[in-house]
Formats: sequence, structure tokens, C-alpha cells
Amino acid sequence: MMGILSKKDKGVAGLNVLLAVVVFLFVLGLLVSIFSIMGGELEEQNYERTTVTVTNTISAKVINETCALADSITEGINRRACTLSITNVSNATGGEIIAAGNYTTSNCKLCLANGADAGYNNTQWNFTGTYSYSANTTASNVVFDTTDELNGVTDWFGIIIIITVMVVLILLTVIIIGAIRGSGLLSAEGTA
Repeated sequence: MMGILSKKDKGVAGLNVLLAVVVFLFVLGLLVSIFSIMGGELEEQNYERTTVTVTNTISAKVINETCALADSITEGINRRACTLSITNVSNATGGEIIAAGNYTTSNCKLCLANGADAGYNNTQWNFTGTYSYSANTTASNVVFDTTDELNGVTDWFGIIIIITVMVVLILLTVIIIGAIRGSGLLSAEGTA
């Protein structure tokens, strides 16, 4: 503590302690930000590109012109950077082949194209094709977990600053009490 407070620091009242903590938190925040950015890049580099082939799969949902409600071939699974290549589409009930101009793909979703044959709207389809996505690996999961925990460090900054301010206020109170005692304002009057 002697290195932080010296006889030359009269009247500072522990402000250099507060300043040191604020600088420490700034540097810590900067390091956390840098490691978070690096962690995101490392996580992406550790994904494994995976390709899956589907053959004569019946769509789980009816296909319509609203792609947000359309069938995702990878339904229920979070597929990162998913690309879809359809080789054959047919109506699930009638079996007739649906020409390529009648459908589109978007993020591994099969959608009815604008201006498509109205007979294909709100029906289930059979589809054949492949989709590729970036799958998690053990390494990407470890990097994600580490980065996620590092991001939680900043939650403690407010508490650390409040405790430091309380310490500075206590030091300031001690200095004020000492100054009042030393000034003679509290001399004993009326004693015999």
C-alpha cells in the first residue's frame, strides 16, 4: 500500500486508487473484447463443412410462396451457412415432376417461386438433392464456451467500481476526520 499512497499524495484521498482500478478495468475490457473477436474467428475456422444427400424425401410442411413458412430440409436443426442444391422435385400426392421454374431455395428452404403454377401451392413435395452446412466440432464448441465465459467478465465491472468508490469514500472520511481533529475545532471547552 505504501507504493500507492505516499507522503507526497496529501489531499488526493485515495483517488489514485480509484484511477488505478478504472485503468485496470479499461485494460481488462479491452482484452476481453480482443479475445471475443478472436474467439469468433477461431470458432468459424473450426467448423467442418458437411454435405448430406436426401432422396425422395417428403416435405414436412406444405410448400407455399411464403418462404418463411416453407419446408426446411434441415427442419429443427440449426444449420449455419446452409446451401441447398435440388436435383428433382415432384408433387407428393400426384407424383408429377415440378419444373425448376416453379420453386426456389433459400437457406435450405424449398419455396414456391413467384409466378409458379398455382396447382403446386400449399401441397407437399418430394425432393431429392444435397445440402451443405458448417457443422460444429469439438474445437468450435470449446472456443464458443470459452468466449462465452469471457464475455461474462464485464458483468462484474459495476460491482468492482462501486466497491472501489466505497473504499475511496472511506479514505476520504478518515482524512476529513483527521483534518478536523488536527485543526483544534474539537478542543475541550469548559474543563477546569
